[in-house]
Amino acid sequence: MKDKLAIASDHAGFHLKEAIKTHFPEIEWIDLGTNSEESVDYPDFGRALAETIAEGAAPRGVVVCGSGIGISIAANRFPAVRAALCTSPQMAELARQHNDANVLALGARLSDEDTAFACVESFLKTEFEGGRHQRRVDKLGKDD
Repeated sequence: MKDKLAIASDHAGFHLKEAIKTHFPEIEWIDLGTNSEESVDYPDFGRALAETIAEGAAPRGVVVCGSGIGISIAANRFPAVRAALCTSPQMAELARQHNDANVLALGARLSDEDTAFACVESFLKTEFEGGRHQRRVDKLGKDD
């Protein structure tokens, strides 16, 4: 059975989103758009991915915009999402190990394709360590 991940981008991240899907054909991608370089608003696509995660349609996802910042902020507005903006495979590994990140955010204007692919690979293969990190992750969704 294939892993299933959601993926979304704005216009600036469109080409990297498509390259990621092509580079990882073993993944069943739920592509939430956008589908061109025509200008769109990143919050709409961050929201679409976050809702997909919250509904349980995919356990994890990848979001891409020009810097990765805006779309990660949009996705992180939802309690079910722990989006981590990563610029190196080590960051993606630590985001999974220590923070149980379930969404990888990438900046198409800040990372070349090879780096982005390496980040996705680390994100996919790394498990959450739990233990001492679990109590910290548990606090992320709390108001107190």
